[in-house]
Amino acid sequence: MNQYDVNLILNPNLSSEQVATERSYTEETIKAAGAEVISLQELGNRRLAYPIQKDREGYLMYFTIKAAGNPLKSIGDTLRLRDHIRRVLIVRDHPEWKTKKD
Repeated sequence: MNQYDVNLILNPNLSSEQVATERSYTEETIKAAGAEVISLQELGNRRLAYPIQKDREGYLMYFTIKAAGNPLKSIGDTLRLRDHIRRVLIVRDHPEWKTKKD
């Protein structure tokens, strides 16, 4: 099984209930694709480097998942159909690329 990072940028004007709905929908989509969620980091509203749909901020969520095969197409295409999700980036994690501090 390979490890992947699923990075999402959501609409910054969402209420906490809407953010919880998007989080649960994303987790269900990941599980439906045959993957498992290892961790989730929510960074909240952050300033973006460039505007996305005229918004200078976005709500950031990072999922770390383990999946067999290539989940990029099924998970990415499903999440891109959501109205409140502005960007989806799925990247394969390479632990050997990470630097070790001695």
